Amino acid sequence: MKKRLFIQRESSSISLEMLFEKFILFKKMNNVSVETIIYYEHCFRFFGEYYDVSLACNTVNMEVFHGYIQHLQKKTIKPITINSYLRGMRVILYYGMELGYIRDFKISLIKADKEIKETYTDRELEILLERPDVGKCSFAEYRTWVIINYLLGTGNRLSTMANVKNKDIDFCNGLITLTKTKNRKQQLIPLSSALSKILKEYLIYRAGSPDDYLFCNSYGEQLAKYGIQSSIKRYNTKRGVTKCSIHLFRHTFAKNWILNGGDIFRLQRILGHSSLDIVKEYVNIFGTDLQRQFDEFNPLDNITMKTVQAKTRLKMPRK
Repeated sequence: MKKRLFIQRESSSISLEMLFEKFILFKKMNNVSVETIIYYEHCFRFFGEYYDVSLACNTVNMEVFHGYIQHLQKKTIKPITINSYLRGMRVILYYGMELGYIRDFKISLIKADKEIKETYTDRELEILLERPDVGKCSFAEYRTWVIINYLLGTGNRLSTMANVKNKDIDFCNGLITLTKTKNRKQQLIPLSSALSKILKEYLIYRAGSPDDYLFCNSYGEQLAKYGIQSSIKRYNTKRGVTKCSIHLFRHTFAKNWILNGGDIFRLQRILGHSSLDIVKEYVNIFGTDLQRQFDEFNPLDNITMKTVQAKTRLKMPRK
């Protein structure tokens, strides 16, 4: 953060709570997503459990923030989760510094080891992707099966998938238009042939107009995110799969993309990450999974094998 001259505002005695209200108003004026607003509110509420937010915001300094970090660590919260809370408060406090309400101080995150992201195993996917009998199962069960195929075939976030409409599926050109993404930019991603076949069949049952949401409840209305989460939890549990996280499908998509030889540049575009650095993490966090076919793709093993094969051919007697 660049240093600047601190000019104490006449209203610098406003409370931290009032500063947060200004911050939220500013973010809403800048059309920040609802999910991001909720994230900031959660971070601020957590900070409020440690510090009296009715106090003047200029009472917050590095010592206070270090005390907050120690407070979180005593709760045995994972370092990566602590950093998530710290990032939110850092944005809020830096906003106060920009306005001159708070004297500048640097807010650093704590060191956190990158954990191997959990994914669905091949066996779990086999169980979840087994097609239910459409003639016997409910529409909800069949729809959930389609949703799981969609998540595994696109790597979409929950909020993105929930806002896809019938008209966003372009079967002719093999594309899906994503209108609601984390970075607020409309995005086009490929529609695989397997998912295309599944969605064509699903839309025969789902029907509706082009402007209707792709995944709906029994009344044809948009299926809420909570409804999707509940449906997948019931679906997975019924099949004996204890993992129920929707975001695991995104991790599973990324892992299998890499293991199947997909390049990270296309993966970045499909997942909608603004930075390639985030995508690079997937390459480093799958642990022993990367051992699959390691000898086959490893340059040393490839060259050695070719050399051995060449020598073997030379030694073979001519007929």
